[in-house]
Amino acid sequence: MERIQRHPSNEIGRDLAVGDIHGHFDRLQAALDAAGFDPARDRLFSVGDLVDRGPQSEQVLHWLDRPWFHAVCGNHDDYAVRIARGNPVDRDNYRRNGGGWFLALPAPRQQEIGAALARLPIAMEVETDNGVVGIVHADCPFPDWQSLRKVLQDPPSRRVLAQAEDECMWSRARLERDDLEDVAGVRAVVVGHTPLAHPVALGNVYHIDTAGWLPQGRFTLLDLATLHDAHGQAIPALTAPAP
Repeated sequence: MERIQRHPSNEIGRDLAVGDIHGHFDRLQAALDAAGFDPARDRLFSVGDLVDRGPQSEQVLHWLDRPWFHAVCGNHDDYAVRIARGNPVDRDNYRRNGGGWFLALPAPRQQEIGAALARLPIAMEVETDNGVVGIVHADCPFPDWQSLRKVLQDPPSRRVLAQAEDECMWSRARLERDDLEDVAGVRAVVVGHTPLAHPVALGNVYHIDTAGWLPQGRFTLLDLATLHDAHGQAIPALTAPAP
């Protein structure tokens, strides 16, 4: 498994990013259709949490086979991997958070899906004409992207790697403290994990999980070249309160 993947610039079409999918691939396809997504030219980058909660989680294998679809590992994806590998996990907690479908699968099917999810990187870099955009599920755990790349490519220890991976998949600290500091060394970082009513930018970190997996939510598709949504609308920026 490559912990960090690099994707060259798309010279023929658009690169779009999408928030957490959570087993609602039909809704995602409807959002792509509405945005005029062309699989012969465009690419789709997912911030992870491909599975759980939705009725089509098993379709993840079909989507991961599509050459234009790329994803990082989310905490829900990682949960499934650990169960498939027989690692100790809180199964009751996983079931409460939408993992019942996976627990009900026969062991060979769990292992098949778990193996596919285990190949997902923790982070991706996508080249655009305006600079590199980083993608992780929840947050970049360092003030600069280069530090994250270094830890993922050449970890100084298992403990440091595990902590970095955990924060990439689980952290909500940036939103909780309204952190407006940019992540240095990268044009922007795109994340999901925390469902929001509207996408928002905190510094150069774009939070795009608008709960497309909930009845009242929708999928936000972010154009990585413009950092606007797929329909040309700017993403609102969180600003510091007036002194």
